[in-house]
Amino acid sequence: MRSGTDARPGRTVLTQAVLPRGVIVLLGSACLVVVVGGMRGVADLIGPVFLALMLTVTVSPITGWLRRHGAPVWVAVLAMIVAVNTILIALGAALAVSIAQLIDLMPQYASQFADLRASLVSGLSGLGISTEQLQKAVAGADPSSVVKVIESLLGGLAGTLSSTLFLLACLLFMCLDAVSFPDRLQATMAERPQVVTAFRSFSTGTRRYLWVSTVFGLIVAVIDALALWALGVPLPLLWGLLSFITNYIPNIGFVIGLVPPALLGLLQGGPELMLTVIALYCVINFVIQSVIQPKIVGNAVGLSATVSFLSLIFWAWVLGGLGALLAIPLTLLAKGLLVDIDPDTRWVNVLLSSETKPSPEPPPTRPVRSTS
Repeated sequence: MRSGTDARPGRTVLTQAVLPRGVIVLLGSACLVVVVGGMRGVADLIGPVFLALMLTVTVSPITGWLRRHGAPVWVAVLAMIVAVNTILIALGAALAVSIAQLIDLMPQYASQFADLRASLVSGLSGLGISTEQLQKAVAGADPSSVVKVIESLLGGLAGTLSSTLFLLACLLFMCLDAVSFPDRLQATMAERPQVVTAFRSFSTGTRRYLWVSTVFGLIVAVIDALALWALGVPLPLLWGLLSFITNYIPNIGFVIGLVPPALLGLLQGGPELMLTVIALYCVINFVIQSVIQPKIVGNAVGLSATVSFLSLIFWAWVLGGLGALLAIPLTLLAKGLLVDIDPDTRWVNVLLSSETKPSPEPPPTRPVRSTS
């Protein structure tokens, strides 16, 4: 604070010292680096918390529907807990069974791997590359390495699901709070309307994104599994499940889901089958995931394609594989806490969104206190 003298005698006016904008940006950036570094250090702890939060937000309309139809509180809570646990158990069991089948299948392709390595070495040696260097480079390419790649792709989710006790505890308490949380938000609407609006924007955008991604993921998974089954590629259900999971990864999920079945098609039927798998995936997945879905998801969450891709890179670096799966919801949470919560920074939404028109400002709801 600093004091100044009014034009009228005997009057002193206090004015607040304002830091330069550049200093504010530097301080904010330094704080952001510290927060992100801390999050990366405890990624194994906060990863399940974020997953539990996203699942709770997704299925929370169940409680509202039950409460509107006269169901008691304990029924609404039990319905939420059963819903989220059913999702986790089904997904975890499918992952465990599919990876076990893949481990049993891979040793059958040992000879094909050896022939593929020999063909690769002989083909590249004709280009003047040393044969010894090529042999060392492909020495680790065997069926077990494919299994390791698949496990690493699904490692973030599988690792989180393995923390069953902590994840279930988070889900239990969040489901208990979710029943009364809308009423608590409404009670704080008069004092902090911006905070309530930010939380509601986050929950609505997250719910729309997860529901849209789930529907499109199921469509893509069924079509991919049927196409692979028709082509005779082994384990079509596993690759359909992989397509469903990678559908939550923006921009590059399609490529991640393509690599394993294409490689298995190469081992099963040669280059012709591999190219057929790639062509079918490009037609099916590119049209659905890269053309139709982004139009709907972009309108649902208000994020441009560039922001979605950068959020994928950032959250995958911070939280690993689980961060890649939850990149869009986590970005919506960060946007709600840093941008939507402050009317002075809400203009940033225009830069983050794929639309050119800013969203209308919510009307002020803070009541005017009487002075009488």
